[in-house]
Formats: sequence, structure tokens, C-alpha cells
Amino acid sequence: MTLATARHILVDTEEKCNELKEQIANGADFADVAKANSNCPSSANGGDLGQFGPGMMVPEFDKVVFSADVGSVEGPVKTQFGYHLLEVTSRS
Repeated sequence: MTLATARHILVDTEEKCNELKEQIANGADFADVAKANSNCPSSANGGDLGQFGPGMMVPEFDKVVFSADVGSVEGPVKTQFGYHLLEVTSRS
């Protein structure tokens, strides 16, 4: 089974998500941006979601986490929770 680790930032709007993605693209630290902006409890850990396998997260997440390049910041990804920026930190 493939396992991945990822971190994310959860916000309420697509606009906010794109704003934060731009900040990260311009050199802002993902973890710092997560701590300051994410609505998810994982924000305390810089958005770190730990390790998980297929089917353990919502389908929209799975699709990105198990296909995107490791280290790339993907999003906005819309789920029932809001809009996410996702970064795959490892996959094995």
C-alpha cells in the first residue's frame, strides 16, 4: 500500500486560498502560513496531517496527495470543509 505524508492549510474562500498560495510561492514558509491562517486543528503543527493511506482522507484529498509531485503546493482543493492548499511531504 502507498503511504503519504502531507500538510495542508484550510480556509473558507477560494480567494484566501489563492492569496496564501501566492505568499508561499513568493517564499513564505508553509508551516508559518498554516499556523497563522488555517482553520484546521493541524495548524498548530504547521498543517501537518501525518502519515495516511488511500481512503483515509476525503476523496478530493486522496486524488491530489497520491498523484501530485512531492514538495509541490497544490490547490485550491475544495472539500466539504472549505478550501485547502496541500503539500505532499513524502510518499512511499
